[in-house]
Amino acid sequence: MRGYEVKDLGLAALGVARLEWADREMPVLRAIRERFARERPLEGVQIAACVHVTAESGNLARALISGGARLIMVASNPLSTQDDIAAALVKEFDISVFALKGEDVETYHRHIRIALDANPQVLIDDGADLVATLVREYPSLAEQVIGTTEETTTGVIRLRAMAARELLRFPVIAVNDSQTKHLFDNRYGTGQSTWDGILRATNLLVAGKHVVVVGYGMCGRGVAMRARGLGARVIVTEVDPIRAIEAVMDGYDVMPIREAARLGEIFITVTGNRHVIDREHLLAMKDGAILCNAGHFDVEINLDALREIADGPRKIRDFVEEYRIRQTGRRLLVLAEGRLVNLAAAEGHPPAVMDLSFANQALAVEYLVKRRGTIPPGIHVLPLEIDQEIARLKLRAMGIEIDELTEEQREYLTTWTCGT
Repeated sequence: MRGYEVKDLGLAALGVARLEWADREMPVLRAIRERFARERPLEGVQIAACVHVTAESGNLARALISGGARLIMVASNPLSTQDDIAAALVKEFDISVFALKGEDVETYHRHIRIALDANPQVLIDDGADLVATLVREYPSLAEQVIGTTEETTTGVIRLRAMAARELLRFPVIAVNDSQTKHLFDNRYGTGQSTWDGILRATNLLVAGKHVVVVGYGMCGRGVAMRARGLGARVIVTEVDPIRAIEAVMDGYDVMPIREAARLGEIFITVTGNRHVIDREHLLAMKDGAILCNAGHFDVEINLDALREIADGPRKIRDFVEEYRIRQTGRRLLVLAEGRLVNLAAAEGHPPAVMDLSFANQALAVEYLVKRRGTIPPGIHVLPLEIDQEIARLKLRAMGIEIDELTEEQREYLTTWTCGT
């Protein structure tokens, strides 16, 4: 058994059962795992994965080692690890896992350094902490890195900032930008799992409440859509005028956050940006307002400002902390310490949608390894044909057939002479 740091290996049996349960809903990744086991395209490749350690990512890990890879996994968020899954991956699959639910920030960063000390050739990242640490602290490792993959919008934003400063010396596959990722995981996965986390933490009735969704990217669309389905009165705040028009035409109220702060009863941030809920907004909120975050990092709500203007926190329930504003006496409730509520207070995205995302991850790793040395440094997207093949496999698993173009139609799409 390789090195590891998990909560309790005695949880492994439960973790195996949950891995199997998720695997039933992940037919595309299962098909990739079976092919990898036959072809061994990753033979001997050392991979470091900084991901949410869940049943779904556990099945990604199984696919990678089936392909011949050597793998070390660490958490990409201090609160997102499922300890039984971490134990199962160590005990039953001999994977090095360094992840503990609730680990402190110092431990979190120590685990990232352990992953980099393993001299990985391929990095799988969720938020770009692994790559950022390599760039800052392990620059000599860059020479041996075949490439890296990135799962999230937040991570891609950070990587583009690195690329603009000419800090990326290896290729990056922006898995987040694959259509079979962001159109489904971000929208349907985040939409459902965010509300799963909120409801598990609070057990509140959503119908009739004013829900403020801060940000209307794909994740915001999903959260707003599910809020409306629960009967909420949904308000969207945005800085992008095009997205704001979309939100209006989708039937939501759109206004600045300073106005929404006075109306909202539940606030959900999904922007990937810093302090989108700030001091002035906190001071304007109603007594009992609930604040939570579905963006990757815990920076979207200005928690430092909240601590400066309020007493607390006082634990009310698991993953619910109350702050009392000194100036007004109003109480604000923060869920999951401002971290990803869907993974801290619930189990993250359903496996059926992560099937698409982690199929992209597995095929992105294979793509990098097969083309090592031929892809220039910088940020790239998987070819459309891989994206479409993932979609075809998913449809086939769902028992759904679609049409194909006829030869006449293909010819028409390549000609310019037909007209009125």
